[in-house]
Amino acid sequence: MSGHGAPQSKLQQLSTDDLSVAVVASSWHDEIMNGLLDGAARALRDARIDDAVTVRVPGSFELPVAAARLAQKYDAVVALGVVIRGGTPHFDYVCQAATLGLTDVATRSGVPIGFGVLTCDTEEQGIDRAGLPGSSEDKGYEATAAAIETALTLKALGA
Repeated sequence: MSGHGAPQSKLQQLSTDDLSVAVVASSWHDEIMNGLLDGAARALRDARIDDAVTVRVPGSFELPVAAARLAQKYDAVVALGVVIRGGTPHFDYVCQAATLGLTDVATRSGVPIGFGVLTCDTEEQGIDRAGLPGSSEDKGYEATAAAIETALTLKALGA
């Protein structure tokens, strides 16, 4: 299982006063995306962040451009998406574009980008990672916690 060895979230013990967070989410694969968004919402509640903004874009390919714009205004951005392998190389191009694009946004802006883009061979793999009842992982929660915790670390460093 890929979640083996993951750290326990410290969100409930952290001071998140004045931390601004945005979530950008793709629109493909409703059931999985709803699970990812619910996980992000739980993480935001645990961190006591009530005013996060959620923006929807058509697909995972569009996540980097939206994240870049949001990074100009927010202390942390969470990117959520789902790409499921099909019968063409399209999967590889979209996954690579989303990954490299979001990495570029984070390094250029200095704003943490929580990476919650599921790249799966099957829909069942996505469901298992979406934080739905019976799922083994909650990647929406994990990506949000990672972005928040990194933003707080950077603030503590004076960055």
